[in-house]
Amino acid sequence: MPPRFSVVAPVYNEEELVQAFYQRVRDVMEGLGEPWELVLINDGCHDRSPALMDEIHEQDPEHVVVIHFSRNFGHQLAITAGMDYARGDAVVVIDSDLQDPPEVIPDLIAKWREGYEVVYAVRSEREGETWFKLFTADLFYRLIQSLTAVQIPMEAGDFRLVDRGALEALKRMREQHRFVRAMVSWVGFRQIGVPYKRFARTAGESKYPFRKMFKLALDAITGFSMFPLKLALWGGAIATALGGLLALGLLILRLSGQTPLAGQGLTAGLVLFLGGAQLLSVGILGEYVGRIYDEVRRRPLYLVREVRGGAVDETTQEL
Repeated sequence: MPPRFSVVAPVYNEEELVQAFYQRVRDVMEGLGEPWELVLINDGCHDRSPALMDEIHEQDPEHVVVIHFSRNFGHQLAITAGMDYARGDAVVVIDSDLQDPPEVIPDLIAKWREGYEVVYAVRSEREGETWFKLFTADLFYRLIQSLTAVQIPMEAGDFRLVDRGALEALKRMREQHRFVRAMVSWVGFRQIGVPYKRFARTAGESKYPFRKMFKLALDAITGFSMFPLKLALWGGAIATALGGLLALGLLILRLSGQTPLAGQGLTAGLVLFLGGAQLLSVGILGEYVGRIYDEVRRRPLYLVREVRGGAVDETTQEL
């Protein structure tokens, strides 16, 4: 019987938690009394996680599907693969580090039964996180909301339920640089949030340091906004206007017989300012051109080495 619910969970070096994660998901889903599956994605782990995932599949082949990537493709593409392979009428995306408790899944499903097609979990509390993490996370969401055309709910991560209809619309979006939570907001449908408490990590380390958060923000901004290009245009227009006014002022001072402010320092300062503005504009343009280049090559989003479980066990190369 096809699963009614699919739980999609990327795994990257979570050998200390993956077994406990499976047990908690199993307890929650069995309590619902309907067919379900758990789709675990091995995102190029280099610890014992892949072996443990295979053991979980062998213990529970009826419910557990394991997707092994050929290498590490990143969290957003692991989510994408899980959603591609998921067979349920409703698909829940959740991290496998147990910071997002599986016990919240029935709350998401309850809202889905009320008719909502996207139900996102909203962090009302964030346990065990530093002030710097909280500050940068808040800055991240405010930046995305102010610069992009989509409205991402504050404190909503990738932990969410997506109805099959919304999921099929989402699967049509195959861009390389992906920010899934913004893509889910972009497709629309009826959406609502459910508050929950996010717990501290009990083992392992965060897979989203500042560097990856910055890259994610860059993908979101360039994927859903033209503001950086407009900023470069406005900056160039302002610099040109200021340069023209400065040249006109120096000419007037020279014609009136006054000694204008000049010298190597002023010249060097102006050259550095204009040169920096030009390089910044070229860099912004380069980000967009690079993303266009990635898209026109039409490479697969990810490569799969092996799939264990699901409708049919299979070995494939790409999706």
